[in-house]
Amino acid sequence: MSTIAAISTPNAVGGIAVIRISGENAIEVADKIFNPFHGKKVIEMEGYTCAYGIANNDGERIDDCILTVFKAPHSYTGEDTVEISCHGGLFVSRKILRAALKNGATNAEAGEFTKRAFLNGKIDLTQAEAVMDIISAKSDLELKMAENLRGGAIFRKTEKCSERLLKLLGGLAAWADYPDEDIPEVEPDYIRSELEVSARELFSLIEYYDDGRIIRDGVQTVIVGRPNVGKSTLFNCLSGCERSIVTDIAGTTRDIVEETVRLGDIVLRLSDTAGIHDTDDLIENIGVEIAEKTIESAELIIAVFDGSCPPTEDDFKLIKKLKNKKCIAVINKLDAGTVPEFKKIENNFIHKVYISAKENTGINKLESAIKEIFEIYPENFSSVLVANERQKCCIEKALNCINEAIAAVDSGEMLDAINVVVDEAEQHLLELTGEKITDAVVDEVFSRFCVGK
Repeated sequence: MSTIAAISTPNAVGGIAVIRISGENAIEVADKIFNPFHGKKVIEMEGYTCAYGIANNDGERIDDCILTVFKAPHSYTGEDTVEISCHGGLFVSRKILRAALKNGATNAEAGEFTKRAFLNGKIDLTQAEAVMDIISAKSDLELKMAENLRGGAIFRKTEKCSERLLKLLGGLAAWADYPDEDIPEVEPDYIRSELEVSARELFSLIEYYDDGRIIRDGVQTVIVGRPNVGKSTLFNCLSGCERSIVTDIAGTTRDIVEETVRLGDIVLRLSDTAGIHDTDDLIENIGVEIAEKTIESAELIIAVFDGSCPPTEDDFKLIKKLKNKKCIAVINKLDAGTVPEFKKIENNFIHKVYISAKENTGINKLESAIKEIFEIYPENFSSVLVANERQKCCIEKALNCINEAIAAVDSGEMLDAINVVVDEAEQHLLELTGEKITDAVVDEVFSRFCVGK
């Protein structure tokens, strides 16, 4: 493979920038553009050593830098790798990169360093995918999940299942391929027992997939309610800034305002909508229709009511629209007092909280209610959680094959037919970890990476 180079730090001004070079000629390329102050050439340096010196381009000084050498196979990519840390200006880092490219390196593609780590057997495909999850983590739980996967948690768990299936396949193949030999037939009870263990292990991997997806991707959440109940005030409170216009005039919000906010360990993809009510105003009515449509597509609905005055007909019409939805009733304006009539509202909801969006009180109760609805509990995250749809799809396909094999055993199917289905399950597990996968899938996985990682 060619020697590649890229800037591995963000495309912004900072304290330092890092230019990474990897490949069989990485050390030779670095030797041409870096002069260590200690007098020893880069090609003479040992692995895991650093040198302070000057980066140059054909003898022209660029910057004082620190160079670190990693020699194959003990590097991130499994190849000879050099990292040059310079001052964090965009111009200086790009100039050093251009010097590396001029002296034999080529531009790295998105995710190519991690792709090479995968191709060189340093990590499996699930670990490679976890790298980007670590980079994009926005909470402690999300980081914990990504670190767990980066450490090979899925590989270790599926490896046990894969070994069990391979042992089973070996027994089935030996019996089928050598019928004249004195090889005992694999007992159906033994086959079923081994398949059931594998099925339980695979199911445990995807059991809490939705929890992990919520932590990673967030919850599509819509704030609804009749006009002037404090929807936009709550939206701004959760957003931490003035994103929605707040006035005492009913119907101020006529379109959807969106923001991504973090509430503890939960990310909400939040939408503020027009007040839902009967109106003759043409434009306002369009906003109401859009708000009603968002109710159908939302994963979570925060229904806001004004607790300082008796419920209205519009409130009860909204309650009917929310039947059988994942919903939290937020009784707002606690600072203005709560009227007794709101017990009628409470009785229509399993989850309800009293808050004052104006005073920013009770928001912690809203967070607790969301966690309860989606069953986001710390103990769920002590198990291994799959990271994305690709992984989930591979596991589900393997699990379906195993369940099909169990059904075949129960119905007395021929062992060679069972062998085919079990083998298909094994292929899906190999696809999961990347031990057997097409180039197209590999390219698609790494296309989501940033350049330099």
